[in-house]
Amino acid sequence: METEDRPLRRGWTTGACATAAAKAACTALLQGEFPDPMEVGLPSGQRVSFALAMSSASDGAATAGIIKDAGDDPDVTHGALVKATVRRGAPGSGVTFRRGEGVGLVTRPGLPVPVGEPAINPVPRKMIAAAVREVAGEGADIEVEVSVPGGAKIAERTMNPRLGILHGISILGTTGIVIPYSCSAWIHSIYRGIDVARAMSLDHVAGATGNASEAAVQKFHNLHEVSLIDMGDFVGGMIKYLRTHPVARVSIAGGVAKMTKLAQGMLDVHSKRGAADLEALAEVAVSAGASEDLARRIREANTVAEAFSLAVSEGITIGDAVAAGAWQTAATALDHPEIALEILVFNREGRLMGHAPFAPSHDPSRPRKRR
Repeated sequence: METEDRPLRRGWTTGACATAAAKAACTALLQGEFPDPMEVGLPSGQRVSFALAMSSASDGAATAGIIKDAGDDPDVTHGALVKATVRRGAPGSGVTFRRGEGVGLVTRPGLPVPVGEPAINPVPRKMIAAAVREVAGEGADIEVEVSVPGGAKIAERTMNPRLGILHGISILGTTGIVIPYSCSAWIHSIYRGIDVARAMSLDHVAGATGNASEAAVQKFHNLHEVSLIDMGDFVGGMIKYLRTHPVARVSIAGGVAKMTKLAQGMLDVHSKRGAADLEALAEVAVSAGASEDLARRIREANTVAEAFSLAVSEGITIGDAVAAGAWQTAATALDHPEIALEILVFNREGRLMGHAPFAPSHDPSRPRKRR
């Protein structure tokens, strides 16, 4: 992606920052000095260097810190200090991990890290262990404690509390690089939400496009918070994962505009992917009994919300028709014999405007999708 003036600048994951901090601290522990900058390897094989933001040493321990630079990505951890404190481990323990201040504790099953462990994901663990072994050698027994001062507050702006990751953020990253405005992190949070729901044997998940529709669908079904998937605009991303990680009942909930776009065949309902077709919505209104004058005003409306308001003011119910169209789009993409699907359309106040009730997403007459 580019701005009008320049390409967007890439940044570094918390996992890459923790790796550089751990290697610098390990070097200081074993060799008595902190390299600055500190070079580490990424999973791709690329070597990159990080400037130290802080360093300190005491008897038996050394600590180094890196300021997380997310580049031009609107990352909640941008500017956070990622620290690693390194100590010698118990004989035969290898490289082990502890959570310090601001790093989350995993308390629910279904995540890539076992319950009771620090929320340091598998790839960052591998990166940190490899970096430490570059200094200490194979078979070294080293304990790495990762901390992020203020991380508990930052985590309130993430999905961690809902996923059962408590007291802090997760140390993340699969490549070490943050790609600006990438949907990857959001998509993976959808995956982890589904994983946790399945691990807790929940048979119903609800993907919502925003806060209002999430609160409304939770109230509608009295759902456990773990059943709620912050789907955002990525209807297709959630559906793709559910095809191979099924849950018996799936609700898709959203506002009138996004569900109208879903009804019109868009599985990514972000505004940048296109606007809802008001001409087509006017045709839906006509089929529901709208006059030609109302249809004209719907075509000329500024927003889908205005179009809905115009229809409702004249007693024309278009919400159920939109829900039915959205169900058809989603069911065609999902097409799973073990999953029943429903669509709920809400307005900004959380009022139900349209509903397509649960029905099997698999149509035996429809050609099956390749898994």
